[in-house]
Amino acid sequence: MESFGSLIGSPWVYAVVALSVLLDVFLPMLPSGVLVIAAATAAAAGTATDVPDILALTLCAATASVLGDLVAYRLAWRGGDRLDRAIARSRRLTGAQERLGAALARGGGGLVVLARFAPAGRSLVSLGAGAARRRARDFLPWSALAGLSWAAYSVALGYLGAQWLGATWIATAVSVGALFGAGAGAAYLMRRRPIPVKAS
Repeated sequence: MESFGSLIGSPWVYAVVALSVLLDVFLPMLPSGVLVIAAATAAAAGTATDVPDILALTLCAATASVLGDLVAYRLAWRGGDRLDRAIARSRRLTGAQERLGAALARGGGGLVVLARFAPAGRSLVSLGAGAARRRARDFLPWSALAGLSWAAYSVALGYLGAQWLGATWIATAVSVGALFGAGAGAAYLMRRRPIPVKAS
């Protein structure tokens, strides 16, 4: 715990947060949201010259989120028949791909933003967009909005939690609970959205 506290107060926190957020599109079990909230909680207790900085932390997490989405998108785009067969074997992946395709075809990407908060939703959407060969200009702006929304929400949870409850582990735990609650709500809304039926 002492080592973790030292990391949160050093410039290396940005690298750790960025790496965790970048990779959690492939490894959703990585605690990237927890790291962002813990760093924001520490920032709330610091002075103007301390690390981390709220704005820098938000931009760091958002940028890493978009880069991770782009890497997953490009890998899925090049995945070819093997990835297509893997998606076809999974009803969940197939449904997510169809919903995403319909949302992007309508010129709206609210599903991309919603999925960023749902457990593993970011992975499904980024890989699904690439596998379906969706145009980057249709996907990436929504990915950027999703990454910025998620980063701002996570940082705000940590910062405001510390303001209300003090910069303690209790504040971090309450903020993490709120993040998980948003994730559960996003997952529920994604399941409730109807899958479009293709005309025969």
